[in-house]
Amino acid sequence: MSAAAGTEHANKALIRRWFEEVWNQGREDLIEQLRAPDTLARGLGENNVESRGVEPFRAFYTNLRGAFPDLHVTLEDMIAEADKVSVRISMEGTHTGHILAAVTGRRVKAGGIILVRIADGRIAEAWNQFDQLGILKQIGALPAEPEHDRFLAQRP
Repeated sequence: MSAAAGTEHANKALIRRWFEEVWNQGREDLIEQLRAPDTLARGLGENNVESRGVEPFRAFYTNLRGAFPDLHVTLEDMIAEADKVSVRISMEGTHTGHILAAVTGRRVKAGGIILVRIADGRIAEAWNQFDQLGILKQIGALPAEPEHDRFLAQRP
């Protein structure tokens, strides 16, 4: 195995561990071990703002896991090249926490794509795109879907 292939393999293993242990098992204690202290993240909040460091991420993590304590993330696809790993995920959980909206008990499903840059064996930068709007609609925090999709509707 070439050095590049070995690095890519190690980077994929880190991301698998991130989603399985931190997200699916709720191992919050691993966040600081697997992320660099000054990690730059994009796309975690509603306004797609950049955040740096562990505290904004901890707030995001606590809010999402608090709203959906049984949250489960499935890695659908993963591609690694050099210091970057890209994953397509699906996530689902039951809205049993009071965070984001009053408890509904509704089961939600959403997808996302995340690109991560790894440095020194830790997550150093992340670009996150996941269906936050869909999650909020599914728990009733926003109006339900219209009868037709405005982006896919045929226009004369």
